[in-house]
Amino acid sequence: MSSEERKKTRVTLLDVARHANVSRATASLVLRKSPLVGSETRTRVEEAMRDLGYVYNIGAARLRVERSQIIGAIVPNLTNPFFAELLSGIEEIIGATGKVVILAKSGDRVEQQEMLLRRMREHGVDGVILCPAAHTESTLFEQITAWDMPVVQVLRHISFDMDYVGADYATGMRQAVDYLASLGHERIAFAVHGPVHSAYQERVDGFRDAMLSRGLDPSMLIRFPTQLGEIAQATHLLFDRATRPTAVICFNHLVALGLSAGLQDCGLTIGRDLSLIGFDDVADAEAIRPRLTSVSTGPVAIGEMAARLLVERIADPALPPRRLVNDTTLHIRQSCGRPN
Repeated sequence: MSSEERKKTRVTLLDVARHANVSRATASLVLRKSPLVGSETRTRVEEAMRDLGYVYNIGAARLRVERSQIIGAIVPNLTNPFFAELLSGIEEIIGATGKVVILAKSGDRVEQQEMLLRRMREHGVDGVILCPAAHTESTLFEQITAWDMPVVQVLRHISFDMDYVGADYATGMRQAVDYLASLGHERIAFAVHGPVHSAYQERVDGFRDAMLSRGLDPSMLIRFPTQLGEIAQATHLLFDRATRPTAVICFNHLVALGLSAGLQDCGLTIGRDLSLIGFDDVADAEAIRPRLTSVSTGPVAIGEMAARLLVERIADPALPPRRLVNDTTLHIRQSCGRPN
């Protein structure tokens, strides 16, 4: 048999995938012993390899794909405990593949984000999980495409042409508003902070829609400073208005922490004088007194989902863009009561 004939009859990974009735990406994950594949699927693919006589050419694979075994993760800041939980989910999945994660913060500055992306590209990362900085233009997608860099957007999105993993912010807001309304609250404020981005807008829109659906006034949006200490000092903003709220939904966990401290400094009892609901429900929500009622977005699960999508994107760059939205859950604790 000539070399040309041998090439024509050589079993490919695509042949194996078809024989096992899986995608080529899944067969590739089995070949690389990825933990992302279930045992039943793994067995089926391995049996197909044996049945067809598939031989993995390691040398050719190395020539085809040069991997650094490094994944980049860029988030806006590292002081918010939410991002620590997100990273733990990312590392759990990425670590199981034998890769390592390089973490960097953009400070929510577009120019810093661009510099970090360039450096990661220069260091040959296999892909990046990116929480886009506020005001990031959709043209970033074109740059990433030109670089041939696998990227998964997490928490915020700038383009529907890239993979995205986030939370159902609108449903989370509805859960919070519905719970407070069930207790009898009508004057509900939304304490916001930080720059405007997709997640910010989705939370604000979700709050307004939920309030309007119950015939309540959605105009009580109160902006707080970014720093935790400054939030506590600005607690008076809740009461510097003609109509005072009886309940407050916080934009995120940092706002809830700041207001919890500020309300106690003012001599007010949370749950009796003012009801308070957090958003994101990171681990220390149970440590606050009274224990904080909060909407859980599942940061660890979101990190895991984003990591899986990136691993799959690296294995098969031709996959269509995927969009995964994690469900939210309202965890009721002690920080809410009926209005006085």
